[in-house]
Amino acid sequence: MKLEARGVFPIAPTPFHPDGRVDFDSLDRLIDHYGGIGADGCTILGILGEAPKLDGAEALDIVRRCVSRAAFPIIVGVSAPGFAAMRALAEGAMQAGAAAVMIAPPPSLRTDDQIVTYYAQAVEAIGADVPFVIQDYPLTLGVVMTPAVIRRIVADNPSCVMLKHEDWPGLEKISALRGFERDGSMRRVAILTGNGGLFLDFEMERGADGAMTGYAFPEMLIDVVRLSGEGRRDDAHDLFDAHLPLLRYEQQPGIGLAVRKYVLMRRGILASDAQRKPGSALTATARGETEYLLARLARKDGRAGL
Repeated sequence: MKLEARGVFPIAPTPFHPDGRVDFDSLDRLIDHYGGIGADGCTILGILGEAPKLDGAEALDIVRRCVSRAAFPIIVGVSAPGFAAMRALAEGAMQAGAAAVMIAPPPSLRTDDQIVTYYAQAVEAIGADVPFVIQDYPLTLGVVMTPAVIRRIVADNPSCVMLKHEDWPGLEKISALRGFERDGSMRRVAILTGNGGLFLDFEMERGADGAMTGYAFPEMLIDVVRLSGEGRRDDAHDLFDAHLPLLRYEQQPGIGLAVRKYVLMRRGILASDAQRKPGSALTATARGETEYLLARLARKDGRAGL
């Protein structure tokens, strides 16, 4: 993956049949949809992708299917409790043609030195020639990476090509990292942001290169990134604001994935909104609320008209 990677890399949910089998036909439609709307890449087997619920063979089958289907770079989440599993998936993903892998720190890490050492050991395990993405998601993982720690990881590991930034609040972190680049104390890496896109409007203004997240209307993310790049600040914020109620609703802990899968099913991309067990499902009330938000959004963005 090129260091200047930018744009929108949607995080793909893993489609399942109601009986728990991987739904490869829906996966094909999902990848085709990302390509059709102009996504710059895609990330699979992340937290949103229910990766811990897959066995090793299933994960590699998904990687091969996505890489063979896509005409854009695929990043593969390879986070695992141990380095042996991480190494096996990383090797299989790169052999299949993936562009890079994404590594999240385990929740047990507490000190700066522990975090830096972990990434050094992870790189040793997967190989220093494998491009990797740092996943910085303290709200879920419980690991706090300061800008200085990220700078150390980038400096120590030339194969680090990107930061997936999901700190919250995290705008000042983006500014700090870009400040390191300006003063020459850190080489440039791409910064793509997550959190469902909840802060994308201002993250772009702080120096982010785009988004890597799983909002059910990635078209909006693509447009906001483009409009921001064109200097059309008000247009970017107006479009973002129209989607904000649904985007906020998606961010609910526990049912966020259920909302996203439901909307993708209503859009005709997924055949089912099923999650592999254990997983949550929307109540009739929650489905009604989601439909209400979709109807309101459709008045301002016709792409939400189902």
